[in-house]
Amino acid sequence: MNVMGLLTLIVGIVTLIVPVRLSFIIMILSTVFGAAAAFSVPGLGGASVLVPSLFLLFFAVRLFAAYGEAPFLAALAPWRPGFFLLLLTAFGIFTAIFFPRLFQGLVQTMTVERSIGARSLIALVPLRFSSNNITQSVYAAGGLVCFIATFAFFRGNGIPKIFINGILIVAGVNLGFALADIITHFTHTDFLLDFVRTANYALLTNAEKGGLKRISGTFPEASAFADFTLVLFAVVTSLWLGGIRSGVTGLVASLLLVALILSTSATALVGLAIILPVLSLQSFLASRRDPGAGRPVLIVSILASMPLVIFFVLIVMPDLAHNLQDFLDEMLFSKAGSQSGRERFMWNAMAYEAFVDTIGFGAGLGSARASSFGLVLLSNIGIFGTLLFALFVARVLMADTRPGYPSSREAVAIVRAAKAGFITVLVSAVISGTVYDLGLMFYILAGTVSALTAGVREAKGEYSPHLSTAGGLR
Repeated sequence: MNVMGLLTLIVGIVTLIVPVRLSFIIMILSTVFGAAAAFSVPGLGGASVLVPSLFLLFFAVRLFAAYGEAPFLAALAPWRPGFFLLLLTAFGIFTAIFFPRLFQGLVQTMTVERSIGARSLIALVPLRFSSNNITQSVYAAGGLVCFIATFAFFRGNGIPKIFINGILIVAGVNLGFALADIITHFTHTDFLLDFVRTANYALLTNAEKGGLKRISGTFPEASAFADFTLVLFAVVTSLWLGGIRSGVTGLVASLLLVALILSTSATALVGLAIILPVLSLQSFLASRRDPGAGRPVLIVSILASMPLVIFFVLIVMPDLAHNLQDFLDEMLFSKAGSQSGRERFMWNAMAYEAFVDTIGFGAGLGSARASSFGLVLLSNIGIFGTLLFALFVARVLMADTRPGYPSSREAVAIVRAAKAGFITVLVSAVISGTVYDLGLMFYILAGTVSALTAGVREAKGEYSPHLSTAGGLR
């Protein structure tokens, strides 16, 4: 166990006796450390157990001690999002155990080949049961636990604004490490961040593009940093559009946008192009339902002024426009012809072939890697598993956010923000997702939406007075 693992263990033990609301802050903060391994498992080829996964155990235990089993079971009530997530997880684990053996030798898949003491490599191999089936099953189970625990927290705590505090803290820490990444790179002191880069991954943390440092922060590469930061940007911007702590959320959203651009990630640029219209539409719909809940006038003004700004730049600064064109060509338009683009095209081709060769059943959770989440689902858990995932997503996105349905306008804005972040994770995954695991932030957002959109009558029926005070301070 390394320094981060020991620190996580100590913080986790302390969390068992501190107020529950603090445990949620630490849980959501732990998701920042995307390249920090708490420890490695030699029996699984040196697979890394990340800091968020280790702390999740303490978070779930703390929530269970505070609120008992009632909210945990309520999260899985039939036809709620958690019900479909439970079915999806159970089916995924079933496929991981049986499908690689069922189709062994009949299919070839792109998968991670691990070796202790060395970085993982991606290779084309005949289908067989491997450590990837175990690790992805564990991640899937962890996602379910994270969803349930988050649901229990918000249903038992009754203070939605803790979500805002947690997101702003995470965004601040993420930006701080991004700045540290830039400084240590140009001062040749990268070793100072080695303590948060201990996972058994291929770490691409020193890359440059067009003279700019490709920001990776606490993640293994720039694209992973961009994926995480894009989610934070969507959530914080949605809160700003909803008029929640406008001064702070507006500033943080602006800084996150700058970090996304400086990351020079194609995923960030494409993701922004998709999520900004989604946020604008979300704000317009919110203002129609509840006047004052959105910023339609400001959005229209920005959209209307953008063509004028672009025209001004083209005329006044032609050199800047030319450099920008070269930069975008390198990052986006020429990417398909690059070595990375060709490799990912091959991943997708092999994933589709695995889906066809298994007659639509999939090769088993963790068996195949692709470069788009849709093909990841189809090649791993087949048509039935993909349908269950679609039902889970639909139930989260269809959750009612009308004013007065949750407890307050602030809660409504939080639900909209969590949905925006949830959609952003899916957008990033569709663009460049390689594995089934979407990260614990995805399940935190889903659990938040599910908990804050349940009817008041249901909430009262699920809890007895002793549950709200159990476990001491909160």
